Amino acid sequence: MKFTRPLGALGAAVLMTLSLSACAGGSAAGGDPGTGGKVIIGIKFDQPGLGLKNGDTYEGFDVEVAKYVAKELGYTDVEFKETPSAQRETMLQSDQVKMIFATYSITDDRKQKVAFAGPYFIAGQDLLVASSNTDITGPESLNGKKLCSVVGSTSAKKIQDQFANQVQLQEYDTYSKCVEALASGSIDAVTTDNVILAGFAAQSQYSGKLKVVGKPFSTERYGVGIKQGDTKLCTAINTALEKMVSDGSWQKALDDTVGASGFTPDSSTNPPKPDACA
Repeated sequence: MKFTRPLGALGAAVLMTLSLSACAGGSAAGGDPGTGGKVIIGIKFDQPGLGLKNGDTYEGFDVEVAKYVAKELGYTDVEFKETPSAQRETMLQSDQVKMIFATYSITDDRKQKVAFAGPYFIAGQDLLVASSNTDITGPESLNGKKLCSVVGSTSAKKIQDQFANQVQLQEYDTYSKCVEALASGSIDAVTTDNVILAGFAAQSQYSGKLKVVGKPFSTERYGVGIKQGDTKLCTAINTALEKMVSDGSWQKALDDTVGASGFTPDSSTNPPKPDACA
């Protein structure tokens, strides 16, 4: 005769915890929309006007959109975590973050690894150069020049492939390091989205020294990165984004953050309407 040993108190507690976790859904980075509690959101820490860590506080348009969405989804505690460009997909897949608001352009290649809600903003790729520079007028004028972007971004490679195959690429792990190199004269230009570049040019240490060329040559649709297959979360985020636009909070957040740089987004595409959730 075979006997089954009763579950001990520890075993029962473990099973109960697992059961409750399964019912609540979500992951260690945050439960499903409406379940409340804590959520971990990925942002950039070094992009003025968009996602910037300033001491113990976080500021920028991405931050304001993230806080609005988190509140609408019922989360009561938001933790921000830095998500460098090269690590964004991995951090979503490994449940280090629940959502990413980090100038994260929606692309078909990225959709192979993660999903997106939104977009919530549309920018365009441009160039940042020294204010005294007169020979860099667009991407096609970069042959023989030193161009900087960040690891994990497609911006610099796009210029090399489509506009200037003799450009010399330089990559750093953050845009702030690229901008420092530009200001010191060790590189000739920085490329990423115009709204990001405008934020750097407006910083006090670079004011009057750097300028955005002002000829965007791409369309960058900023989405909210989430884990693949989470249609419930995608739908909830899109609903929150649409409410943010309709109640005026989207425009106010943009004016209070990006507006300080003097940058004016393309009103024919902004604010954008979110895509349908797959």
